[in-house]
Amino acid sequence: MKLTVVGCSGSFPSAGSACSSYLVEADGFRLLLDMGNGALGELQRHVGLYDLDAIFLSHLHADHCIDMCAYFVVRYYPHDGGRPDRIPVYGPDGTEQRLTTAHGDTPSDHAMSEVFDFHTLKPGWFDIGPFTVRTEKLCHPVDTFGIRIEHGGRSLTYSGDTGTCEALDDLAEGADIFLCEASFVHGKEDIPDLHLNGREAGELAARAEVGRLVLTHIPPWTDAERNLLDAREVFSGPAELAVPGAVYEI
Repeated sequence: MKLTVVGCSGSFPSAGSACSSYLVEADGFRLLLDMGNGALGELQRHVGLYDLDAIFLSHLHADHCIDMCAYFVVRYYPHDGGRPDRIPVYGPDGTEQRLTTAHGDTPSDHAMSEVFDFHTLKPGWFDIGPFTVRTEKLCHPVDTFGIRIEHGGRSLTYSGDTGTCEALDDLAEGADIFLCEASFVHGKEDIPDLHLNGREAGELAARAEVGRLVLTHIPPWTDAERNLLDAREVFSGPAELAVPGAVYEI
């Protein structure tokens, strides 16, 4: 299983990174986790426009899903003149309607469904291609799902956006890589059920005994190095910042 960081900026793209988007590959299958602002352009550095096999959207805030509108155009008006098969899209309830509205169409327009095969996320286990995945609803102002991906005895957990919650501890337990958001700074922001800070991410990684912690979704105004230091104070395992283009063999 291979993880590639496509974009890792939180809230809006930074000068050096698109917003949240992560490519997971195994057995020739390509699963994209989120497609935030700027992600579609960066994605093309790693795969072709029609090479994705499935997409998981953790939630419907723009910095995690808005480039799906551009990707709709790509698949609806393909350059070779032949429309590709519909691609599975796993997202919270209302994903199709939200993307349709964001694209500027009316809610009664079902053109999105002509290129995307929408599946509504619910907590539990299921398969996406060769992956066995578990999703759980986490703590954020809108419906948000974290995901655990397993393949060949290895595992990856992606937090999406969330405050501290037991469900995320369960998803992360024993994961080989924990891709965890760290939007806030310890001692600065304290807003329950919204985001984690670096120290909270580190504490969670320690509780869950993960193999490696990768901090992501850090907004441009946040001191990423401070968050990493805070995480390392409480987590003794390998910990680092996500950077665009980073590749992890899991």
